[in-house]
Amino acid sequence: MTEHIILVPQLSSVPAHEAKARQLLNWLVKREIVEALPSTCGQGGNGMAYAIAPGARRVVEHPQLLPFGQPHNGLEIVTQRCIYTPTRDFREEAGCPQCRQEIGEPLFESLEQWWPGETDNFTCPECGFEDDINGFLFLQPCGFSNLGFIFNGWAQAQFRPDFLAAFAERLGFAVRQVFFEP
Repeated sequence: MTEHIILVPQLSSVPAHEAKARQLLNWLVKREIVEALPSTCGQGGNGMAYAIAPGARRVVEHPQLLPFGQPHNGLEIVTQRCIYTPTRDFREEAGCPQCRQEIGEPLFESLEQWWPGETDNFTCPECGFEDDINGFLFLQPCGFSNLGFIFNGWAQAQFRPDFLAAFAERLGFAVRQVFFEP
């Protein structure tokens, strides 16, 4: 099974998220990292994604592991509120950045209010610290946002740190990498 890598802004509600998605897609196309037109190289929803392009070799540590020639190799962009967690052995552990206490169970239970957009924030039950849910500490990388970039089959190739920094700078927000196996 092929692992995907998802880049998730560390903000629940990215302002003008659909415009940001188009801006990032245009930047990736201009750098020839993905193709300009969608094709059936995705795995989610309708299977449409932006296929891998030759410039992808410049942004990963192990270009030989990129999914060239594979049926699922494209970028899918999600512009609705979504929870991104690893699928393998996810432990739902989280901590408060203020008091450093384990608060995973109440935090993950609060997603019932987060998902429909009732709130972007979580309040630590131990010390009362409140922040965007992404501001809390997670032992395993995960993300919560109305914007996500799913690179199908790219996980083993590993993004280069300079690419991740440039991606975050273009986006205007820090990003977290989440590894996902469908």
